Amino acid sequence: MEIGSAQFWIAVLQIIAIDIMLGGDNAVVIALACRKLPQAQRRQGIFWGVVGAIGLRVVLIFFALQLLAIPYLKVVGALLLLWIGVKLLLPEEGEGHGEVEAAATLAGAIKTIIVADAVMSLDNVIAVAGAAKGSLALVIFGILVSIPIVVWGSRFVLMLLDRFPIVITGGAALLGWIGGDMLVSDVAIKPYLEGAPRWLPLASAATGALLVVVVGKIVAARAERARAPLPARALAETPAPAASGKRKFHVVLAADGSEHSLAAVRHVLDLRSRLAPETALVVDLVNVQRGVPGDVASFVSREALQDYHREQSDAALAPARALLDAAGQPYGVHQFVGSPGRVLAEFAAERGADQIAMGTRGLSTHTGALLGSVTQETIEHATVPVVVVRAPARS
Repeated sequence: MEIGSAQFWIAVLQIIAIDIMLGGDNAVVIALACRKLPQAQRRQGIFWGVVGAIGLRVVLIFFALQLLAIPYLKVVGALLLLWIGVKLLLPEEGEGHGEVEAAATLAGAIKTIIVADAVMSLDNVIAVAGAAKGSLALVIFGILVSIPIVVWGSRFVLMLLDRFPIVITGGAALLGWIGGDMLVSDVAIKPYLEGAPRWLPLASAATGALLVVVVGKIVAARAERARAPLPARALAETPAPAASGKRKFHVVLAADGSEHSLAAVRHVLDLRSRLAPETALVVDLVNVQRGVPGDVASFVSREALQDYHREQSDAALAPARALLDAAGQPYGVHQFVGSPGRVLAEFAAERGADQIAMGTRGLSTHTGALLGSVTQETIEHATVPVVVVRAPARS
């Protein structure tokens, strides 16, 4: 593959997309491994841990590239990629927990990052090796570009994947595409394809992408119907102040630290000014952190993971709390780990709330399919009215 060609850059973009889709969990492990270090050492731990992980990833992919030259191993790799793509579309499972604490030393944090990356990166290694089509230079270039995005932009990446489920579907389709392409490029298969149309690899790749999306959606829908909802885990709760002697209008206010969630806060403050004088506004501010996958949790103890979730939740609540404090509006604070939409809906029902208020991006009705998954999930499960507030468009 010639460096600088269109094929080269397409493969680079595929590798970057793969690392972003499959590398978010690694970013969480990095944050957990370094959280107990002093600030200066934390930066060093992240840097050297990432350097070590990159080096190990390149070595693993180098061997994967050699192994994929063995007859029928590309077929095996292609089937694994198809399964990985389907698995990407399946609902999250509950958190398992290991006994590894966040490292208190720089060397311990680096070791944890490298070991976790080695254990968790099998899917990533196979996918990148398939996209690279035998070019180690392409692998190194793609990883050097994508790893910093995953590590330092992990919060944005995870927010993007959470808010726009269609991105996850696109990532699964990409894995299916690469798997379908690998299937017909195996050295043991090629002799049977002599004289086949030139468009066969393209058709095989497209079939792989379509197969992953269709099968993944069907399996995910069945799994969602069959499983019981994961129980929410409370991180911290401070009840809303009682409004004695007055009628109450109770709002559950969802906050995730984003600008569009602040639009919901402003909506609630505006609502206060429109209530009758004999009616008191009661506000419960709620943040729900998603649980991490079991392979991430296996590297940290329950206590370390609880502290991590609480830190993330505190940061997400801070902007909304500042607005409410400045307006003199009393409120309760509730922090959970679980499925955000379900937790918000169940919490509002349990508290007898009159309304759930949450923000979203200013999307038109024609782009409703791209509304955040939390918004969709809340509306689906809520038994009280849900007010979805659009953030004003930036000029």
